[in-house]
Amino acid sequence: MRKWLFLLVALVCLYTGSAAAAPARTAFQARCEDTLDKTISVLTAQQNGYSINTQLSYKALTAMGGRGGHHEFVLGLTKAESWIQLNPVHLKILPDALSGYECIAPKLSFSLSYKPFVIYVGNEFVPGTCAYKEILAHEFSHMQAYLDHLPKAEQTVRDALARRFAGKPFYAPQGTAVSALNHEVSASWLPFIRNEMQKAELAQVAIDAPEEYQRISNACDGEIQRILKQGRSQR
Repeated sequence: MRKWLFLLVALVCLYTGSAAAAPARTAFQARCEDTLDKTISVLTAQQNGYSINTQLSYKALTAMGGRGGHHEFVLGLTKAESWIQLNPVHLKILPDALSGYECIAPKLSFSLSYKPFVIYVGNEFVPGTCAYKEILAHEFSHMQAYLDHLPKAEQTVRDALARRFAGKPFYAPQGTAVSALNHEVSASWLPFIRNEMQKAELAQVAIDAPEEYQRISNACDGEIQRILKQGRSQR
């Protein structure tokens, strides 16, 4: 009996202690949290296609790619340019004359994508030939790595936005809430999203492993090697 009584007292103390620790909302906070729409952070990821360019020589692509070390030549190149757009949304503002503050529900809507990829293949490699197909397939692997990373970046940013705002209003002195939110977006969120998008480059390094370059250069019964040898003799 004494054991159960002690447990009951402990539970009551725990409950009352938790209740006492919870801060009371002001009338302004209650109005903001109960009448404003919940914070919504929307991100959409999409792809915009690609084009193939065969106008440049592999020597021009080598100069464009800036490769060095074990990659003596660049036979193909994939140009990827990330695109982050902040879509306009209507922000409802609630002012509070007593405190001199205002609140908004920061509805942030981003679109994450890549501008249309440009896939270059050296003009020495005729479309339809084995060499052309090998180089193009390698470049498609680069493009696919970018596309595979896109939903990962979206989820990472979505989770970070949810942790930051957690469905709560954004408070600031009157007349400054929108500008303060815009500053946070430009100074913090856009660089954060760009950094997440750039992490796709890690996969590109793995695709360009020395073993893969060696495999491609020796493919097609020596066709690529013959073209490279011919190019060296014309220096």
